[in-house]
Amino acid sequence: MRDSIITFKDKNDRIMAILIQKEHSVKGISFVTDDSKFQQIACMGHDRGHSIVPHYHNKIERTVDYTCETLIIKKGVLRVNLYDEKELIHSFNILEGDILTLYSGGHGFEAIEDIEMVEIKQGPYMGEADKTRF
Repeated sequence: MRDSIITFKDKNDRIMAILIQKEHSVKGISFVTDDSKFQQIACMGHDRGHSIVPHYHNKIERTVDYTCETLIIKKGVLRVNLYDEKELIHSFNILEGDILTLYSGGHGFEAIEDIEMVEIKQGPYMGEADKTRF
């Protein structure tokens, strides 16, 4: 059995990525992140008939300094390499049903099997100014 939530940190103990594996399950609402993270993650599990009160989110101006990405693996196996100042410090596979949120550092990927995934990130996209390739 795999761990259900894994946090990857850089050399200075800052969160680089959080992996929520397919096996993770909760009852109710469980936040994986604290309130200070610019990308919030909550896991939820409710019984049939449970209602979430209708709501909307108020317009609040926020400053986001870095792009955060979330990958949802629909099919296949993806190799993830995480870099701290261009040095590889974590390398691992994510599988169908896993969800990975990337907060900081560099990252690269290799499809170990045919892959289908969804990427979610903040916009607007700023073109080539948005990233540095290495």
